[in-house]
Amino acid sequence: MALVSKDKLIKENELQVNQVDIQNGSGAFLVDSGPGHEGQSIKVYYHKPENFHEDSKILIVIPGAGRNGDSYRDAWIEESEKYGLLILSPMYNEREYGFGDYHLCGLLKNIELKNSIEYVENTNIARMNEENFKFEINPNREQWIFNDFDRIFDMVIAHLNSKQTTYDIFGHSAGGHILHRMALFQKDSKVNHIMPANSSFYTLPSFEYSMPFGLKDAPIERESLKQAFGRNFVLFLGEMDNENETGGTFLRSTTADKQGLHRLSRGKFFFDTARAIAEELKVEFNWKIQIVPGVGHNHREMGNAVGEYLYANK
Repeated sequence: MALVSKDKLIKENELQVNQVDIQNGSGAFLVDSGPGHEGQSIKVYYHKPENFHEDSKILIVIPGAGRNGDSYRDAWIEESEKYGLLILSPMYNEREYGFGDYHLCGLLKNIELKNSIEYVENTNIARMNEENFKFEINPNREQWIFNDFDRIFDMVIAHLNSKQTTYDIFGHSAGGHILHRMALFQKDSKVNHIMPANSSFYTLPSFEYSMPFGLKDAPIERESLKQAFGRNFVLFLGEMDNENETGGTFLRSTTADKQGLHRLSRGKFFFDTARAIAEELKVEFNWKIQIVPGVGHNHREMGNAVGEYLYANK
């Protein structure tokens, strides 16, 4: 992790909401939280490379459950300087953005999670009793977390006089939860490439299963899947994020286990399900899958693979 000077820590403590000030190197700024989180703020960690210019690409990096936007940003500094890439990593405070607001993107509300989850001692497994998992569908699109990303992007390009009209976005683990749901639910966005990695479980593009495992009763129409399948979507999976991986939290439940018994198998199941439904709908399927050899549940190594895939030799 990059060292932060005392002076820089003092400066970060003096940040004002919606006053974007991006200098060369690493830093942070604050933006308002979106509807449903009024009075709160999101700290966005950034790295601006020395060779940044008005045509430089912009990548938003969504952290995992640790909400550690600083270390996710730091993991991309080398690629930032190498590819002339501006990195933005928003940190969502866990006290203000719980499981429903973060992993499930605000698509569900009034969730009763405490009585439905049991953590298995000395493992990374969280068992869900689906009968006790109570929630309401949130049809208010303005309260979904995806909207923050365009808003952050717009503020940044205005400040930097950037000519970019789109951005790429990468998310690992909980960040992967957010991004695969973004591909399905977010109709309008300035995002170009959506790159989720190593999610614990998925919302399948299937109306056979109820939320959060499928689209039954969700505020989405079957027709909208045609747009979703046409996106520049690349699913990254770690080859070693399998039954032997103990990192991160892994959800087990009756319906989740139908997707597979580890993250690698669940990711493949999600992708294969999406491809089959696209064939059924007779629509273009633009999604791709990348399995990263020798890598488990590691956001730095998965990020390295994403950087090489997207920006090397381009």
